[in-house]
Order: sequence, then C-alpha cells, then structure tokens
Amino acid sequence: MEKRTIRYDGIPKVTGSLHYLTDLTFRDTLYGKILRSPYPHARILSIHTEKAKQLPGVKAVLTYADVPAVNGYGIIVPDHPVFCDTHVRYVGDAVAAVAAVSVEVAKAALVLIEVEYEELPVLDSPEKALEPQAIKLHPEGNILHVAHHQKGDIGQGFADAAAIVEETYELPRQMHAYMETEGGTVVPEADGGITVYMGTQHGFKDRFQLARILGIPEQQIRIVSSPMGGSFGGKDELNLQPYAALLALKTGRPVKIHHTRMESVRAGLKRHPMKITVRTGADQMGCLTAHHVEIIADTGPYTTLGPAILDFAVEHAVGPYRIPHVLVNGKSVFTNNANAGEFRGFGGNQMTFALEGQMDRLADKLGMCPVELRRRNLRRADDLGPLEQRIVPTDGARLVLERLAETTMREHTTSSRKRVGTGFALTMHGGGLGYGRLDRGGGRLCLTKEGKIEAAFGFEEAGQGILTVIETMMLKAFQCGRSDLDIQIGDTGRVPPTGSTTASRGTSMVWTAIERLKEPFTKALLDQAMRATGIEEKRLQLGAGGVYEQGTLVIDYKSLARFSEMPLCLETSFDFPTSPDPTEGGHYLYTFAAVKAKVEVDRITGRVQVLDLKQAVAAGPVVNELGYRGQIEGGGVMALGYALMEEAIMEQGKYATENFDTYMIPSIKDVPFDMETEAIETLEQGDCYGPRGVGEIGTVAVAPAIAKAIHQACGCWVAKLPVSPERLLEAMEEREEDSWHSHVLTTEK
Repeated sequence: MEKRTIRYDGIPKVTGSLHYLTDLTFRDTLYGKILRSPYPHARILSIHTEKAKQLPGVKAVLTYADVPAVNGYGIIVPDHPVFCDTHVRYVGDAVAAVAAVSVEVAKAALVLIEVEYEELPVLDSPEKALEPQAIKLHPEGNILHVAHHQKGDIGQGFADAAAIVEETYELPRQMHAYMETEGGTVVPEADGGITVYMGTQHGFKDRFQLARILGIPEQQIRIVSSPMGGSFGGKDELNLQPYAALLALKTGRPVKIHHTRMESVRAGLKRHPMKITVRTGADQMGCLTAHHVEIIADTGPYTTLGPAILDFAVEHAVGPYRIPHVLVNGKSVFTNNANAGEFRGFGGNQMTFALEGQMDRLADKLGMCPVELRRRNLRRADDLGPLEQRIVPTDGARLVLERLAETTMREHTTSSRKRVGTGFALTMHGGGLGYGRLDRGGGRLCLTKEGKIEAAFGFEEAGQGILTVIETMMLKAFQCGRSDLDIQIGDTGRVPPTGSTTASRGTSMVWTAIERLKEPFTKALLDQAMRATGIEEKRLQLGAGGVYEQGTLVIDYKSLARFSEMPLCLETSFDFPTSPDPTEGGHYLYTFAAVKAKVEVDRITGRVQVLDLKQAVAAGPVVNELGYRGQIEGGGVMALGYALMEEAIMEQGKYATENFDTYMIPSIKDVPFDMETEAIETLEQGDCYGPRGVGEIGTVAVAPAIAKAIHQACGCWVAKLPVSPERLLEAMEEREEDSWHSHVLTTEK
C-alpha cells in the first residue's frame, strides 16, 4: 500500500474551504431550538404552548402530540422519547421544539412555553437504582441488561492461587468533545419526503428510524451525513434529526438546528461510567489461576447501545490472557444521570483499565516483572477467543508485547520534587459488531458517463480518514490515477447500504468489497475496451486516464464510457466475519496493542505530565502510514485525557461541568514530548481478512499504562480515574501517613 498518501480531504480541511454539514445554508431557512427538561426526574403535569405560538416570527411549536407515528428512537430499542409526554428522566429530555425566523426568536419562544412539573426522586447512581425500594424508571425495572460468562471452577481457581489481589476500579463519565457539535439542516421535498443534512455514523439506520417516527416510507428520506467534524461514537445515535425533520414537514421550509456546547453537553451521549470489582489469583510461578469480575455500568435513562457495550466489556474481561477459571457478571443499570452510549473503545477501555491494573498488582505482590507476568500468561495463536469461541488465528498479543518490551524510553532527570516512572499495558480489541448482530457490508463500482470510476460506500467521513483509505485501495487495485476517481460516501441517495461507520470495521469492509469487485470490474472494463478498440483483452491493461496496450493509451475512460449506453456498474454485499460459534456478541477478528508510558509526577502539585508514549499495534497491513499514525496518536491523546483530567461530574443528576471552562480536555501542552507508533503488519496463516481498522485500539490501553507509571513514580496505586492532581495528592498523603505509622510501630516494637 501507499504508505504516505496525502489525505483525500486534507487540503480543503487545512485551508478552511471544506463545508461541514453545519456550514450549509438553504433559502428560507428557519432555525430550531428544543426545550429540554431542567430536572433529572419529574412527572409532566401540563404543557402550554399558546404564548410561544403567538410570538412574531415563530412558525411552529411542537410537542409529543405532533409526532405522527412512533414517539421514540434508539438503535436497539426506541425507548428514548422524541418528546416526553408524561415523564422526564434526565436533564436534557426534550419536551417541545420551536422553529422561528432566527435563533434569537426561537430562544425567546422557548421561554414562553409553560411546563408544569412534579419533581420525583432522583436515582443518581446505579447503587441507588438497584435498591429494592427504588422508584422504577421503566415498567420493567431499573436493570437494562445482565451479562454473564463463566469458565471452569472459580472456587478451585482461587484455592490453587498463591497470591490473590482484589480491587474496585471506578471509571468516569467522558464527553466526546468533538469540535463540531450536533447539528445540521432538514429540507422538505416536493414529494412529501425530506433530505437530512446532519452528521451520523449510519445514514441508512437513521433513515429507518426517521421513517418510523415520521410515518413515511424510507425511500422518501435521504440522509447526507458527511463530512462531519468528529463523532467518536457520539453521533451514531439520532440526536437532532427527529426535531428538525418534524419542524421542516410542519412548516414546509428548511429547518436548521445546531447545538451550542452547553446544549451538546446536556443532551449528548457520554462514555459509560463503570464500577468494576476484580479478584484475581496466580500461583507461585505467576500463572493465572482465577479471575472474578463484577461490573456495574451506569447507562443513564435510556437503552441506546448499553446492552452491547456491557457485552463487549464482559467479553474482554480476560483480555489476551489464558485463565483456566473465570467468572464475569455485569449489570447495566438505568439512572437519572446522563444518557450513556457508544464511545470510542465501546466498553473495552473501562475493562482493560481494571484487568491491567490487576496484572500490575499481582506482579508487585509476586515480586515479578510486570511484563514477564504478562508474557507467562499470553494467549497462543490458535487459542479460542475470550468467550471460548473460535476466532481467526492470531499471535498479535505476543508480537506487540515483544516489540515494546525491546524498546527503551528516553532518559529524564528526576529530583526530590519530580519523580519519573514507566508503565506497560496490553490489550486486545474485537472488530465488527459481533456474533448475532446484523453486520452487513458492501460497495459499488461504476464507470460513469463522465469517465470517472465511481467508488460508492455507505460509510461516513468523521475525520478518521475513510476517504483516503478508499482512494489508496482503489489506486492499488486498478492502477488508475487520482483524477480518475469519484468517491461517494455518506449519502443514502447515492450509495449502497454498507453498515455503520463504527466498531473499527470501515477499513476491513472497504478492503473486502474492493477485493471482491476487483477482478470482475477489471474484466468488465477490459471487455468493453476490447469491443471499443478491437484489441485482444489479454493485451490490455488499466492505467491512469484509461486503458493501455503495452504502455500506450488506446482509449480514455470517458470515451470508454460513451461506448456503452448503460453505465458499467458492479455491486457486492457480504457479512463481516463472525465466529462459527454462537456466542452472543463474541467477535472473530481482533486487534492488539501494547503501550509503554513514561510520566513525571510533581509531588508538590500532584500534576502528572506524560513525557513519552509508545504503542505497538497488530492490525494487519497498513493502508496509509500517516492515517494509521494519526489514529493511534490521536487516540492516545484522547486516552490521556480519560486518564488524567476528563470527568463529566454530576451531582443529583445535574452537571457540575457544563462547558470546557470546567470540563478539561488535553491541549497541545499536554501532548507527550515523544510519541511513537509501531505497526505489526503480519497476519497468521489462515487469516485472509486483510487490514483492520485502528480507530479505537489506540485509546484502549493507554490509561492503565499511565496508572502503572504513576505507581512507579510515587508508589501510589491508581484505581479511580481521572488521576487529578487533587486525587493524587490525597493518595500520596495517605501513603506517607501509612509509611509514618508503619515506621512508628516498628520503632516501638
């Protein structure tokens, strides 16, 4: 593959000429605003919209009574009301929406909508929601989903252990913090349908959900979903689309809605907070004997992708290790906190932090090198997967471990105030949606009448570089020029359905589609060229600009297209590879990463500076080196924020951090001085599935590596993220007090 391809959309992005979906404007556009609940839990007693409707410039005011069909949305279960009718369950639930001639008028109209609430008890933690006397947020109760995995005899495993460690890990609520908040425009069409210009990660899924809400055929809805300024999972679920669509159909005019940052914070999805209690045992040689995990996830008030995220966490509870006796239980619990959903890593980040923390604590207790402990327990190439399912053969865990184990970190000076430490972590991460989930892929190639080779895929460009991946693979497959290509993505009116732009599946799906189409499409082009030129097909080759005979251009693509009255098009569809074993949610393809982090801890301020960050990743052949590194390094910085500073704090179901003045994210000053990414491109014999996506793997194991580095620097074990200066100072003070008490007791003896 071309290792250093310039991004397909790079120049318009850096020059500012690219129009994101929220930049688009249409004639006679109205502006929408949504009235959201100020309470985390309340009963709606009445809604009065008369005053708002009478305000000059207001064109429509909608409530639940104006939803023509299903008043709900959700990827798995449509239990998130478009407009709440009887209850609100979090600060951000929508009650009404307004369309007006300006944003200012729309805001003024919201103030005039009168809603009478009766506040109800707030379930601001899973523990409260699980209490027997707790109020039920849904008729079925407060437990959304339960997941379980068991292997061997857990009691026997602990009986065989010479060392046992137990810890409870607390992982925070994290914001996606994309630069472009949710927004866009919905345009009503003459046939009664709509065109939606809003960012999403699965246009065809949005089309299905909107048809269900609006009560119109899917074919009357067109979703244009690219380009968007970031998503990281946060725009996979519907957000503003239903409101803009309902208002556009009501008024007959385009309606634009664009969240402010504070609106995005209140209404947008967040990473699932989790509390994970783990007990792990090993024998005297350091071989793991038992692993017992209990997970409680705070999913907020609605389903979103909560069940799948919990399943993923349970699947990855043992990571890349061989453990004979395993017991994993998980609960995803409804609360009145923020709505939690898909986020880069999909539950793997939380679970990996707990698992790798256990490995470090066990190594410490056994007096072993942490890397050696991992090496002794690594899975082998032909082992079954973490749920005992058959997976594609892979030795990725050993390869990434050995690659980073060999590397050295730069030397840094230390002082009595500033201490330096190094940490190591390992992870494996399933790609695709997993067994039992519809995971269709595909693509279409056409020679257009303009002489372009059109490559059409139903994926979205959210900054991850899928356009460049498609371009690179097409250039290699057909030896054409960049100017010969017309890449179409993110528009349900122009592309075939190829599944969601999630689960690190895009690169793999594009590669598979092009591999399946390469031979027949090449043959079709050459056959048409043979008929057009009279030259034998075996003497013809595709190239830049057209078809060649022994290096000489004999017909260009535009002339070739004109030779036939019908466009030359071929399409393919297929399923993402899944295990042949029926393990719900279990994956077949995995990527692996090892992380080494060096940090500096200021013992006076408690501040942690990540000095160096190295990652080795096994994800198959690299398509584009710059894009690959960008994903791993960018993911590493996002994970640094998760480890050290990011926490969407909620108190009694309300945000204490509603903007970037209180919710801290990494800036350029926080980026490590030295970042390195090493790609292991080899695949095992029997693995014919090509390159994997790396959109998530770079985020997964960074936090535990930083946590271990902090421990080496100051002696404090980290079990709760983020490691803010205040928390670390408190931990260091407690450790010093414990050391002082131990010294006194020893002296007295």
